[in-house]
Amino acid sequence: MIPCIESGIPGFEELTRSDDGTGGIPENSSTLIYGPAKTGKSIFSNQFAYKGLLNEEPCLYITTDRGIKQLQSIMFDLGRPIEKFIEDKTLYVIDTTSNISDGEPQQTKNIISSHIDNPTDIMVKVGAGVHYVNTNNPRFRSVIDSATTLLTYNENMLIIRVLKAYLMRINEAGGTPIITYTEDSADKIVETMLKSMVDNIVRLDGKELTIEAMKGLGKRSSPYQITDEGIVI
Repeated sequence: MIPCIESGIPGFEELTRSDDGTGGIPENSSTLIYGPAKTGKSIFSNQFAYKGLLNEEPCLYITTDRGIKQLQSIMFDLGRPIEKFIEDKTLYVIDTTSNISDGEPQQTKNIISSHIDNPTDIMVKVGAGVHYVNTNNPRFRSVIDSATTLLTYNENMLIIRVLKAYLMRINEAGGTPIITYTEDSADKIVETMLKSMVDNIVRLDGKELTIEAMKGLGKRSSPYQITDEGIVI
């Protein structure tokens, strides 16, 4: 039996249910959420992170597309306010964009500023973040949303190495990481490398969610919708 954690996506557990009756995202495995732009990849990662927080699983969230204020606003609009988890320090955010969009970024013990064009600094802070969230709970989640922006601002092979190191660090600490990526935004060779470094691959095309690869499962797909409360399968 492969132990799984709840995805936070209504219908996902049923779609991924195996013969032993378990469903969800295999614990301590890595997942790539990819597809065209505006198909719900960030929403998936938000729901995944929030479900863990509700289950008292800390989350290390690396945001490269929006700052902490935007993340708070988006989560609030989805009916998933995160202020409580920031206050109780179960949510640890590495914010790589507020220094560009919002001027002086917010800095606390668990809201950490970095720079989108400095992947070395991001990885140093990932190491500190893993230690922080893993201190009181061996089960935790992590999100990079998204790899697309990292690839846009940096040399692609460097980011491939950084992402491999990130996944290894999270997995070795017992966490369950996901990475989002916009299809066709990088060279096909880079895209193939991204897919090869993860255990699970989920594609969203705006109409169907497809499990292209997942531990213990064959390929599966189902229609989905993006509602006011997020993705529903």
